[in-house]
Amino acid sequence: MAYLFLVRQRSEIGVHLDLIDFVQDVATSIKRIDERRPRAANARTGALYQPGIGPQPETQAVNLIVSELAALVPERYASGLRVGVPYPVGRQKCDLCIGSSPHWEWAAEVKMLRLMGDNGKPNDNMLMHILSPYPNDRSAVKLVESGLGGRKAILIYGFDYPRLPMDPTIEAFEILAARWVTLSTRAVCAYSDLVHPVHRAGRVFGWESPSSLPNIIYC
Repeated sequence: MAYLFLVRQRSEIGVHLDLIDFVQDVATSIKRIDERRPRAANARTGALYQPGIGPQPETQAVNLIVSELAALVPERYASGLRVGVPYPVGRQKCDLCIGSSPHWEWAAEVKMLRLMGDNGKPNDNMLMHILSPYPNDRSAVKLVESGLGGRKAILIYGFDYPRLPMDPTIEAFEILAARWVTLSTRAVCAYSDLVHPVHRAGRVFGWESPSSLPNIIYC
């Protein structure tokens, strides 16, 4: 899938929220949160991980990102940011909705791709979190038949490692998701120089579904 990303000046961006604005804002928020050196704790032992956004659990990271988005570009998110919005059917919830119910401006699933742990060892269970086609695994494909109103987005943020870049997993996700839905062209924004010694750099990937965007997206 072809894609292109360039930097746009903030003065060129209006209040209307397009996918690439959303992706860029999430990437900027991740970098800003990381600069404050947050500390996550092991859920079982309570032991603190090393500082940075990298070790944060997905739910906590989404909450931090939402708070940062509201402060980063308040006029763009003035319509409201909601986390954990119940789907019309079933018990699962949408990670992030923008606007107001029932006609959301955006309904987004936000998934983390962290292939290494705080200790630098591989995270063997992460791929199922992104690629599983089964609803109970709460993977990135669950938004496809959600029934929520408004534009729908899938965002995957994560970290690149010298021997484990994100690209193969992202490409596999696109192939799998294409069996059920048409995805827009991939939008990408990167961040680097993070404070954690393992989770040093990464990217945010975003798609709209169903696609209603041009074949080239500028970041």
